[in-house]
Order: sequence, then structure tokens, then C-alpha cells
Amino acid sequence: MPVFEDGQTETELPPTATVETDVVVVGSGPAGAAASLFLSTLDVPNIMITKYRWTANTPRAHITNQRAMEIFRDMGIEDQVLADATPHDLVGDTVFCTSIAGEEIGRIRTWGTRPDREADYQLASPCLTVDIPQTYLEPILVRNATARGTESRFSTEYLSHAQDADGVSVQVLDRLTGAQYTIRAKYLIGADGARSKVAADIGLPYEGAMDIAGSMNITFRADISAYCDHRPSVLYWVVQPGSNVGGIGAGLVRMVRPWNEWLIVWGYDINEEPPVVDEAAATQIVRNLLGMPDLDVEITGTSLWGNNEMYATHLQSGRVFCAGDAIHRHPPSNGLGSNTSIQDSYNLAWKLAAVLKGQADPALLETYSAERAPVAERIVKRANKSSREFVDLFVALGVTAAKTEEDMVRQIEERKANTPQGAAKREALVKAMELKNYEFNAHGVELGQFYESSAVVSDGTSRPEPSRDPDLYHEASTVPGSRLPHAWVGDNKRRLAMMDLAPYDRFTLITGIAGEKWEVAATKVADELGVPVRTVVIGPGREVTDLYYDWAKLRDTDESGALLVRPDKHIAWRSGSLPSDPEAALRGALSQVLGKDSPA
Repeated sequence: MPVFEDGQTETELPPTATVETDVVVVGSGPAGAAASLFLSTLDVPNIMITKYRWTANTPRAHITNQRAMEIFRDMGIEDQVLADATPHDLVGDTVFCTSIAGEEIGRIRTWGTRPDREADYQLASPCLTVDIPQTYLEPILVRNATARGTESRFSTEYLSHAQDADGVSVQVLDRLTGAQYTIRAKYLIGADGARSKVAADIGLPYEGAMDIAGSMNITFRADISAYCDHRPSVLYWVVQPGSNVGGIGAGLVRMVRPWNEWLIVWGYDINEEPPVVDEAAATQIVRNLLGMPDLDVEITGTSLWGNNEMYATHLQSGRVFCAGDAIHRHPPSNGLGSNTSIQDSYNLAWKLAAVLKGQADPALLETYSAERAPVAERIVKRANKSSREFVDLFVALGVTAAKTEEDMVRQIEERKANTPQGAAKREALVKAMELKNYEFNAHGVELGQFYESSAVVSDGTSRPEPSRDPDLYHEASTVPGSRLPHAWVGDNKRRLAMMDLAPYDRFTLITGIAGEKWEVAATKVADELGVPVRTVVIGPGREVTDLYYDWAKLRDTDESGALLVRPDKHIAWRSGSLPSDPEAALRGALSQVLGKDSPA
């Protein structure tokens, strides 16, 4: 509940009152709603504001990858997300065709649904990729954040802020009454999208460009289950002449809900006048791409948007931080947007909580930029590269040089011919489709975040050289900075993932029976530093055992060694074996992570 400086209740709020809280979050999208959920889970008072009256009204982001699902698992909302999501087994047969009802050009199994890749994904995480449109995900995040303590303020617009040595004064507008008031907070998070006013106000440095290409969205309802039941997917790519406004090319038919709610994405020349897409034009585009000229279509919305290629190189200024699309702006290729946004907030929230509770020095907050800015750069470049790699498919089909619709049709048809040209085209298609794995099965990009900052203490080792393509394949590691590897542990009554041993509200020290002295060390260090640290000893007869003996192969330490796991499930420090003074070793490492001088 907000506390007003003059002690008045909310219903007595005068126009000039100041509301107090610890953190103001601007934006209720994936980054903002997630930030509020994480803060409230950690008992940090926060107010989330958005100028809109409710959450997303269009599907927007939808692919929800393993890392995001792990975070939802950590928050105890995984079941809620799964209840509203299209499950993993229905998301993967990405189809390339001349229309939904027309001929197929080919398919690619995506999001880890090919049997050999399914093994990679299942070995890497307790969670699998699902599809949940933003219209369904945002209410889950907002509802749980609010239930746990967030003050959610809709129709409330961020105007400006001023920060000083003690906090941030955020000026906001109640769009219903026209009244302005101030929220006084310790910190401000700008999660207000790709045209972030918060980011502009603090002058974040960016590289890249906005609006490099134009796209239109058309949402509609139509039951086309007869064309999808046998090849279930969230994405159907259509290559055909004359379907878009003023040109020829490729369009995307994206499943929103199986198999009667859909979204079409089609490009336009952003340097020309924006196209007018009324209901008649939208209906025609839908029927063309579906290849169903008489289909009964209900158009539910249209919008135009720009593709971006821009990322922030620093993510904060003083007490103000930005997250989500405010710091990484890119096309939807690879399905990285909302997933990365949620991870931004997951990285930041525990650090804010630690500082606000006096457990860490404010220097810990500087590690947010050090750790997340490289991730922003990587995903922006990967998404745009994936978008550009579609040209290989068009070149393989021969349509890039087509001058007319008739020529385009002839080029597409030539792939069937028993001629040298047809054979060459078929061979080129094999290579072009293989290349799309970098968009649809980029497991290393999805799970391979590695942090280097003062919140990670090196043990003198380096990350192992990848044995496979680092974009396509994730390779588990316990080198400090890595995400905690997945393995199943437990006992004869329950099965737990390794991440389940390391909850978000504390540090976790993981060791084996030979390292049981770490328990006493961790208790003393936690008391000295005032930081919650839980020790988990894995082995027979203990609270959890190594069920499949997988953890012994993954931990990359002696049984007596230890891994210090941060709240966000990244490894802060490791000891390869039990040192002569485990207490001193742990104290020094945790003190460095928290930016505190080690006590005598």
C-alpha cells in the first residue's frame, strides 16, 4: 500500500501529494510486469505504472523459450503459463508453402522438436519451449505481481523524473482525471518499450538504427484446422506472387490459438507511403495467403510497425535502469524479444533487493549493464541476421530475379523439373532450409548467456571451447558466470531439477558429502554478511541424491568442491575442492559478489 508523506489515505489524496515506494516500474509488458513480480516475490515495495488501460491487446510476442519457462518455474507460476499455452509438441512443424491450402516447399522441425534436438533441449532444462501470446502472458504476470504486493496503476503515464543522492522523484499523470502527482522511490526501472521515454531521458547510448523495414499485422479468426492438424506449428511461411500490398514476396501466417485465431505478418516499403489496410484489403490478403478465396474471415485488427536493429551499450544511469525493448530492439526472428526482456528483469530485481535490504553495496547494481548489455547486442544481431538469411531461400527458389508474377510462379515451379536447373534448385533448397536452424533451433543463443562482471568471481579457469556450433547448441558448464546446469536430483518420493535447489530469495552453496564442512562455513559467513545462504549437500542419505548420476558428470569439481549459485541461477563462484579454510574462501567470494569488504 503506498505511503503518503502527509499520512493521508489513498481516497484523500490531494493533487500535490507524494507517494512513496522503493521501486517504480514504468511499463506492464513482459519486462515491466516481470520486474514487478520478481520484486514483490522478494518483498520489495514497488509501483508499476502504464499509460494504457490494460495489458497487451494484440498477440505480439509468443514463443516462450526454456529460460523464460525456468524463470516462471522459479516464481511458482509455470503451471499457470502452461494452462494458457500451446504445448511444446504442437509448435514445431514450421512450414514453407505457396499458400496454406497450396503446395509445400518444405518443412523444418523447430524449437527443439526434431528427435535429435529434443534430446538436447530435454537434457538442458526441466522446461520446454511453448507458445503463449502476449495477450495471455501479460495478465498472468500482472495478476501474480499484484497479488504479491505490487501496486499496479493503469492509465498512469510517466512524464519525467529527477534523481538525487537519495532517490528518484517520478512525475506521473493520471490519464483519467488529468491530475499529476509524484512518486518518490529509491530506484526507477524503464520498461516502456522500443521508444522508451525513460531511456531517452537518461540518454542511454545506442548502436544501430530504428525502422529499417516496415511490417503490417493482420489478426483474424478462421477455422483452418483441416490444414494444420497433420502439421501443427505456430509458423507457416508463404511464398507467392502478388499477395502483399504493391509487390511480391513472402508472408507469415502465425498461429495465435490452434487452429482458429491467426496473425499475418507482411512487409511493406517503409520509405514509401504506409499502406492503407482496411477490412476489405485485409480480408483479401488473408484469403490470398491461405489460398482460400471464399473463406469466411473475421478481421479482428490491423497495425503497422517498424523493424529495428538497435541495442543499448549501457543500460543504466545512477538510480535509473532500463529493460526489455527499451534496450534491445529487433525483429521477432528467433523469438528472443519477450524472453530476453524477462531475463533482464530477473537479473536486475535480485540485485535491487539485495541493495535495498542492506545486503550488498550499490556497486552491485553496476553489474546489470556489464552482464546484460552483451546479451542485448547478441540477440539484436542474431535476430536481424536470421531475418536476412531468408534471402537464401528466395535465391534458392529463383524468385529474387523474377520481374513479373508469371516469372515468379515459373521459378517456384522449376524446383519440380527433371532438368539440371531443377536439380540445382532442389540442392540449393536443402542448404537454404538447413540455414534456418539458426533462427528456429538456436539453442545456444537461447540458453548460452554467460556473465562477466564483479558479481562473478573467477576461479582462474576459462570457458571451455565449444565442441559444436555455439549458436545452435548449448553446452553446460560450471565455470563462474555460467547458468547452473540442469540435472534431475531428489529421492524415492520426489524429483527436483537442480534449479529447484536454488530459490530466488537467497544464494545457494551446492556441494557433495565430502564437502559437508561447507555447511558450517556457509552458516557463519551468512550470519556475518547478513545474507541468506543455503547449503545443499547432494549424495545418498542426504536431502537430495544424484538420481541418474548426471550431476556428478556436470559439476566439474571434486565431490568436496562447491558451487555458489546466485539467486538468478548463475554461478557466482566455485571451488574445485575443499580448501584448508572453506570459511575464508567463501567469505571472500561472497563479499566480492556483493561489493562488500570482507569482514575481519
